[in-house]
Amino acid sequence: MSRVGDRRAARDRALPAKRPPRGLRQLGRWQVDEVAELAGLRHAVRDAVAAHATPDRAARRTADQVTLLVSELATNALRHGGAPTVVELRTDGTTYLLDVADHDTASAPVMSGARAPGDGGFGLLIARRLAQDVGWYATRTTKHVWARIAAG
Repeated sequence: MSRVGDRRAARDRALPAKRPPRGLRQLGRWQVDEVAELAGLRHAVRDAVAAHATPDRAARRTADQVTLLVSELATNALRHGGAPTVVELRTDGTTYLLDVADHDTASAPVMSGARAPGDGGFGLLIARRLAQDVGWYATRTTKHVWARIAAG
């Protein structure tokens, strides 16, 4: 690893490993195999949130936040975990749970430390700021990164 890579890794920190809440009903499930499919995923997730929520300003803000979260988490999964990436959106009426699964079970998700904005790597930091809770867990075949956000 380069000196820059060594310094960056020293500032990065692991995302907490924990399971998401249970008992939420599924609103949608999508599979994406390449970055070019992310725009369609964003629209589908936004539509699923909009169909479930009441049409007011808070609901639109929530839809925007969930759409940003799915974009960041699915991009990370495709770049670092490989295809296919499977996205599930669930709700209990008061929160949304976004679960993004990839097939790289050997590495844990890492939140970026301090770095220049153009260096990228801020997806999990964005998720931590927008969501009530963020975590990850692995099964034998998949790694799941999830975020829970309040429903408008």
